[in-house]
Amino acid sequence: MSNASPRPLKRRSVIAAAGAALAAAPVLAACGEDEDGAKAAADADASTASGTIRLGYFGNITHAPALVGLQAEVFKDALPAEVTIEETVFNAGPSAIEALFADAIDISYIGPNPAINGWAQSGGQALHIIAGSTSGGAGLVVKPDITEVEDLRGKALATPQLGNTQDVAARYWLKDQGFETDENGGGDVSVTPVDNAEVAAAFDDGTVEAAWAVEPRYSQLILKNGAVEFLNERELWEGGEFVTTHIIVSKTFLDAQPALVKAFIEAHVAALDYIEANPEEAQTASNDRIEALTDKRLDDDVIAAAFANLSFTADPLAASLQGSKDHAVEVGLLDDVDLKGIYALDALNQVLADRGETEVSAGDLA
Repeated sequence: MSNASPRPLKRRSVIAAAGAALAAAPVLAACGEDEDGAKAAADADASTASGTIRLGYFGNITHAPALVGLQAEVFKDALPAEVTIEETVFNAGPSAIEALFADAIDISYIGPNPAINGWAQSGGQALHIIAGSTSGGAGLVVKPDITEVEDLRGKALATPQLGNTQDVAARYWLKDQGFETDENGGGDVSVTPVDNAEVAAAFDDGTVEAAWAVEPRYSQLILKNGAVEFLNERELWEGGEFVTTHIIVSKTFLDAQPALVKAFIEAHVAALDYIEANPEEAQTASNDRIEALTDKRLDDDVIAAAFANLSFTADPLAASLQGSKDHAVEVGLLDDVDLKGIYALDALNQVLADRGETEVSAGDLA
């Protein structure tokens, strides 16, 4: 480190990394304490914050606010001098959830379905979503000879991981089209888990003929591997917006360090401002960070296309989280869980109000 879906679940493979830590996790707070922690963060003077924030994120363009915040030193400039960040980089959501439950991180950028998993497995006692980060950037790409929905029958379709956000989206859409799938790759369309790093090779060698991919693989497959966009997932959501990445905090940290939580939210919003005001510099900073983490750099045209397919927002897009949960339940990858209370947006809304900006809402999940 340096300064700077889910089920309460039927298949252990979906949450294997998080399972042991979740099982051992204590009940961290009662509902009244949760409300007190969220209100304390909203009322806190972030300028007085001091200490260390142990931050999790992925080395992926969908986590661009984190990449930019660290690489362009936006976080450093926005945070009080007495605050430091310790980074932990993850490759998958379950690992981040495991780390949060093991008290190895305090705050993390993460996708919607891992957050739902953590909430469900802990009975709503372990985490809160405190801000949105990224929307969009996913959908279905196919071989050029697939031109109609029926052409997918009998084909293999890659998703990054069983039960992850894109896997749920793919299975729900396929079901809506009348196709049957199962968790073992059977059915009318063989939904096949393929790691993001390997999906281009699988597409090239014919192992799969389609992929429900997320940026930057979505744009890479189109620009470098001859794929054709069949469906941008934005078309499936009201207003074209759905949560891809948001920020979670451990309840323990929220209760114990409200000023640090608010200070980080201010820094996160500053990173969003930087991306909006300096899109080309933000792309470069993101790519620089990815290269530092992976020793690989995205081609300029790929990262530009990925940024164009993403939007960055503090709004957590709560309605789409509810939708993702409902879709996971519908396709049999999640036992139903009540998400009411998962959001703690008090501090974010105070930051937005102080900036003269419109507050965001948790909607029915407040």
